[in-house]
Amino acid sequence: MTFQTKLAATVALTIAVAAPLPALALDDAQKKEMGEFIKEYLVENPEILLDVQEALQKKQEAQQQAKAQSAITDNEKAIFSSPYDIALGNPKGDVTIVEFFDYNCGYCKRALSDMDELLKEDKNIRFVLKELPILGPDSLAAHKVSAAFRDLAPEKYGEFHRALLGGEGRATEESAIALAASMGVLEADIRKTMTEKPHDDAVRQAYSLANDLGITGTPSYVLGQEMVFGAVGVDDLKEKIANVRACGKANCS
Repeated sequence: MTFQTKLAATVALTIAVAAPLPALALDDAQKKEMGEFIKEYLVENPEILLDVQEALQKKQEAQQQAKAQSAITDNEKAIFSSPYDIALGNPKGDVTIVEFFDYNCGYCKRALSDMDELLKEDKNIRFVLKELPILGPDSLAAHKVSAAFRDLAPEKYGEFHRALLGGEGRATEESAIALAASMGVLEADIRKTMTEKPHDDAVRQAYSLANDLGITGTPSYVLGQEMVFGAVGVDDLKEKIANVRACGKANCS
């Protein structure tokens, strides 16, 4: 009898025994024999493990998206229309992208060109910048300067954002203040605004949203009613934007 025939016969016997008598368990010898058959089959056909891993990953991703979609619905205003954020592009665009980013995130720096290309080529996108300072004290300090700059010179925030995120070296309070000063906003005004309006609520809101949405790193995007995790690249984002316009979802399939 071949191995495959043995396995089929064992499975068939198990089903036949278990079906009429569901409470009847295999004895120790049967369990051992079944385990040996299964182990031998998996060793001879290891590609099955890849199929199982892929199926598990798809299941986990589906569960993650389901959780995120529920959180997006529950927090729609805070995600898409928070008074703490500024949107670039078309304020009345038919597709809104929300990017969670950190000024010291290397992937966010590389993804900056993705945002610029989208805004340059597509005049019907509203791109919301949501600061999520998660990479240490420097990131939090740079965020506080950024928030003060946004209050003082909102019309220059897009330029400030691109310069700080796209700059070399680590973003810090000092580098952010120096950049603000180079753009005509005095350090004294920045520090006064940081003291009077520290924007702690903005940070707490961003952290809370990230937790609800299952965000563990930056950049992460909300596009339509779905999450896009990681710097997926401009082509992937363009495809998802087209899908939102076509079927209302980032993935139409």
